Amino acid sequence: MIDEVLSNIYRIEIPLPRSPLKALNSYLIKGDGRYLLIDTGQNQEECKQEMLTGLKKLRVDLARTDFFITHLHVDHLGLLAELKTDTSRVYFNQKEARMVNCTRSESEKRWQKRYAFYISNGFPKAELEESIKHHPFHRFGLKQRIAFTVLKEDDVLEIGDYSFRCIETPGHSPGHMCLYEPNKKLLLSGDHILFDITPNITCWPEMEDSLNRYLASLDKIYDFECDIVLPGHRKAGKSHRKRVRELQAHHQARANEILSALETGKETAYKIASCVTWNLNCRSWADFPPAQKWFAVGETAAHLKYLEKKGAVKSAFENNEIFYSLA
Repeated sequence: MIDEVLSNIYRIEIPLPRSPLKALNSYLIKGDGRYLLIDTGQNQEECKQEMLTGLKKLRVDLARTDFFITHLHVDHLGLLAELKTDTSRVYFNQKEARMVNCTRSESEKRWQKRYAFYISNGFPKAELEESIKHHPFHRFGLKQRIAFTVLKEDDVLEIGDYSFRCIETPGHSPGHMCLYEPNKKLLLSGDHILFDITPNITCWPEMEDSLNRYLASLDKIYDFECDIVLPGHRKAGKSHRKRVRELQAHHQARANEILSALETGKETAYKIASCVTWNLNCRSWADFPPAQKWFAVGETAAHLKYLEKKGAVKSAFENNEIFYSLA
């Protein structure tokens, strides 16, 4: 599906088969002789065919197309290598450019750390290995290194009638970046602000207290003047300040739910995650798809870290596992 959301800005809906996200919003901006494509979809045949069909309908020449990637998740980055050409520039944030272009041994070490992290938080080994096997990164991720053009806070990216300011919004990922057009009062929010669903906030080795960073990034965006917000998934929105407060309230409610789960005594993040309310069409925790358990436990751990920093919970290492309890 293609629709023109603003003058010379087109939304191409890229399907994400078998994902609760359903689809990605990729945005194509037409300029004077060049194009800018924002986010790509994952490295999957269904994504590729829908993207190429959309670009053909819009008469886009990939040899004259540059790319801006909001963050490193594979539904935003994975298809990049299939689309970029030798004449394309690929704009990306510095922190995640280093992560994406790390060596194979560095990538293996990072996954070993993640494996150890989830095991220590109570994830059963057999379930964890199944979760990793089904993780989108391994199935639909980028398969080659990319020569990125790095952007940082307040850099300006111009295309056609639009002059975008780069806004660093870490939280959903370590280097997540939005684009803001002050004259048009337009925010391209990636996964920082979503209107129909809530962004996953998980623990990252590269980011201390990711939930606190995310909440601070929401406060940062709150003061911007926005007439329209174009998100990475689902519908666009206009009242971004209302949505910021809703997202902050959501995470406070989740934190309170976690505190309630600890009233019966100490537990691991895995066990606590099974007591949290998740917006998935599953009858019980046992029915969760393996990859979704990975995301749920990661988000639960992020809230526990946040609560520990606030002094509401405490952690202790027992028998190679981390147990949380009320402070």
